[in-house]
This record gives sequence, structure tokens and C-alpha cells, in this order.
Amino acid sequence: MAGMLGISSSGLMAVQQALDVTSHNIANVNTDGYSRQRVDFTPKSAQSNGGGFIGQGVDATVSRVYDQFIAKQMTSTTSAFSEADTLSTYAAQVDNMVSSDATSVSGPLNSFFNAVNDVANDPSSLAARQVMLEDARSVSHQFNTLSTQFDDVRQQTNSQMGAMLDDINSYTKNIADLNDKIVLASSRATDGQLPNDLLDQRDTLINKIAEKFSVTTQPQQDGSVNLFISSGQYLVMGNSATNLSLGDSTTAGTDKAILADGVDITKQISGGQVSGLLKFQHTVLDPAQQQLDLMAVGFAAKFNDIHNGNNTIDPLQTKSFDLNGKPGKDFFDVGSPTVKASTDSFGTVSATYDATRIGLLTADNYQLNYDGNAYSLTRLSDNTVTNVTVRDNPNDSKPIIEGPGFNIEITQDLAAGDSFLIKPVNNAANNLKSLIDDPAQIAASSTAAGVPGDNANALKLAELANTKLMLGGNASINDINSQMVAKIGTLANSAKVNSAAQESLFNMAKQSRESLSGVNLDEEAANLIKYKQAYQAAAQAISTASTLFDTLINAMR
Repeated sequence: MAGMLGISSSGLMAVQQALDVTSHNIANVNTDGYSRQRVDFTPKSAQSNGGGFIGQGVDATVSRVYDQFIAKQMTSTTSAFSEADTLSTYAAQVDNMVSSDATSVSGPLNSFFNAVNDVANDPSSLAARQVMLEDARSVSHQFNTLSTQFDDVRQQTNSQMGAMLDDINSYTKNIADLNDKIVLASSRATDGQLPNDLLDQRDTLINKIAEKFSVTTQPQQDGSVNLFISSGQYLVMGNSATNLSLGDSTTAGTDKAILADGVDITKQISGGQVSGLLKFQHTVLDPAQQQLDLMAVGFAAKFNDIHNGNNTIDPLQTKSFDLNGKPGKDFFDVGSPTVKASTDSFGTVSATYDATRIGLLTADNYQLNYDGNAYSLTRLSDNTVTNVTVRDNPNDSKPIIEGPGFNIEITQDLAAGDSFLIKPVNNAANNLKSLIDDPAQIAASSTAAGVPGDNANALKLAELANTKLMLGGNASINDINSQMVAKIGTLANSAKVNSAAQESLFNMAKQSRESLSGVNLDEEAANLIKYKQAYQAAAQAISTASTLFDTLINAMR
């Protein structure tokens, strides 16, 4: 009877374990990242009694329903969709900014040039001149506003990246802690059982990191897992985690750099929301803001060039006069190129726009180097060394270095090794402002001072909207604006299409995981009934064994 009792007891305990696992599954039906667990039953080794082999009952082992391929697919599609969705969301935001009538510069710019035309049609009208001044302030304000909105978006994305890195640091620390717990639990298990819930918790954290950027895992024999970003930089090694932080980029202007224990790994980041934000800044926000700044510089420099009488468009027309017969002056102020010296430079330089060569100006940044004998100017977008002309400064003994659309003046003698970062159009749209408040100071005349009906200069100002002066004579002010709007619209649409495709792949992977590892309440309810019946049967077998044993004892009295 001891054999029957032992066999029945093993069945009772195995089914009890199955009921516990089923209850655990039901309790975690809504737990994020939980993998359904199951009980696998195997017969105990049979023993020979001389007449054959008699079974000894059942063993039960608990395992989680898990597939490594599906898990990797889930991680990779999570990263791809998070990146595409983030890029699409922010690209659409900038697209709305540059194309909306409320925020774009197109409307105010067109209104301003319409007002210039009205002055050209009636140069003696103070009312028309006043409207032109109001529209000048309006277009300046719109440039300022859109530039500020771009800055706000940049600050928002940088803040988001900082918060994401803080989250990742928390996740990697928890993964390192879980590695310790899993190794300890695995080493204590005598039957090869794994701490399934801890494994699920670790996988959930890995997927949370995958939402931020792409990662790869490397399982270890002791049960721990090492975690790397796609380039090979480790995030978790055993129970050690890397600390990520946000720092200033040394090459990307106002953009930020991703640092791993102080080392810049920005270029190694791919996939996930962090990569989506970086791509947004580099492919959408930076070009849009640079194009806006370039447009502001070209608009202000060339308008000033005509208004102050230094007309480089028509060299024969080099005079301008306002309604009082006084020479015209600058109409707008757009600041000057930004110059930043390297930390070990001894000399200093400054930069100004050159309206005579403004058509050569681009949105690129440059680096000026001096080796002790010669100057070199490198375009940072492609590291191309551009040709420079060095000429004498009529007002100083130090030379002037001609750049593409700007001049560099040496204000303090340079030493060998001096280096300067030059951002020709940086923040120009934010700096743009109108300088004239008196409508009589609008220089509409060019042929004779004090002639109210002369509109020759005003006509040249009105023509500026569509005159191809920028980008080597291939684009007008309106062309640059149209190119910016069209490019951002194309990028936003492409990002939207890609996001929809990646979402479909992500949902497919998610469905595959749910089909395999998700908890099905109907299935668990059926298991409860099945295991309940098995439990009752095992209990009945134990009761029968007990009755037979009592009968045997009584017979021997």
C-alpha cells in the first residue's frame, strides 16, 4: 500500500502545482511582459518488482512558454517602430509650423513685398510707406517667432532625450540587479528549474530599453545576460551597468551628444525613440532652421544693399534717397555670423556678411584654421576645404579672409594652431529686426534726391522677392522658402509612411508573442477544471490506499 500511497501523493502534489501555476497565470493576465507558464508532467522512473516494472508516480516541472526568435523579433520591431513613430510625430509638427498660415513666413513675406510694390506705385504716399513699415515689423516678428518655435522644439527634444537616458540608466541598473538574482536562484536550483518570473522581468526591461534605442543581448551560461547597443558598446555586463548622460556636442552646434561614462557614442545609436529624436534634429529641424536663417540673411542683406544705395544687383544704380532727400540706410538688422574660438586659440577674429557675395552663402558651418603661414576654411558638413582669398584690410594692417558670402577680420594676431568655428547664418532669423520707424526714411528714389515721384529704387526693392540672388544665383528669397516647405513636407510624409509600415511589423510581432506566450483565460479556466478533477481523483486514490491499509492492519489483529 506504501507504493500506491506514494504514487497517489506524487500525483496530488503535481496537480496541486499545476493548479498553483494556473492560478498564477490568471493572476498575471494583465501583467506587462508576463510569459504564460505551464507544468510539464513526466513519469517517475519505474522500478522492477521481479514480475515487471511498476511506475512510481509523476514529476512536475514548471517552464515559461517562450521563444527566443520571437523575443528578438519583438525587441527589433519595438526599436524600429519607436524610432519611426518619434521621427514622424516631430516631423509633422515642424511641417505644420512652416506650412501653416498662422506660423509660416510665407504670408508676411508676401504682404511685405506687396507693400513695397504699393510704395513703388505711389512713392510720395505716407500711408503706403507706413503700411510698408508695419509689414516690415510683421515679417521680422514672424521670422523671430518661427525661429523661437524651432528653438522650443529643440529644447523639448533635448529634454526628452535626457529623461529617456535617465530611464535607461534605471532599467540597466535593474537588469544588473536581476542578473545577480537570476544567477543566485539558478545556482540554488537542484532540478534545473529557472526563476521564470525574474526572467520575464528582465525581458520586459530589455524591451523598455529597446523602445529607446536598439540593443542586442548575449546570454551567459550562469543565467545572466549581457546587453549591448548595436555598435557593441556594452550597457550591462553581468552586474555592472553603464551610465548614460546627455552632453554638449562638439560638432553639431546646439544639438546634444549621448555619452556613455563620458564617452560620446551618439553616432553608435540606432533605433528607438532616442535615435528618432536624433534623426529628427539632424534631418528635419537643423536643415529647417538653417534654411530659415539663410533666408533671413539673404533677405536682409540684399534688401539693405539696395536700400542703402550699394546696389550690387544693378551696379549702374548706386544711389538711394528717402523722401527728405537723404541717402538711404540699412532697413534691417540681422546680426553677424557667430564665431567661436577653440579653447587653445590665442588670437581673435570677427565675421560680417558681404552683400556682394551673398549668393555664395549657404547654411553650412565652417572651421577656420591657421598653421602659422596660411589660412584654411573647412566646410564641416562634408569636411571640404574651400578656397579662400586673403586681401588687405584698408582700415587695418591685418588681412581680411573672404569666405563664401562672409568676410573674416582678424582682430587680434593669430598664432599657429588657432582654430575658430564659424556659423554664418546661426540664429539670424531670431536676430532679424526692422531699423526704420519714420516712413519718410524709406529710400524709394534713386535718380535724384528729393524728387517725391521717383520710384526707381522702390521698384528694385519690389523685384527682390523673385530675383535669383541666393545659392549661386539659382534661388530667390521666395524659392528658398518654397524649398524649405517642400522638403520638410516630403520628409514628414515619408516618415509617416515608414511609421505606418513599422507599426504593422510591430503589431505582427506583438501578436506572435501574445499567441505563444500570452495568457488565455478560457484555456486557463479549462485547465482549472481538468486539474481539479485530477486532484479529486488523486485524493480519492490516497483515500483508497488509506482504507486498504487500515483493512490490512485490522486483518492482522
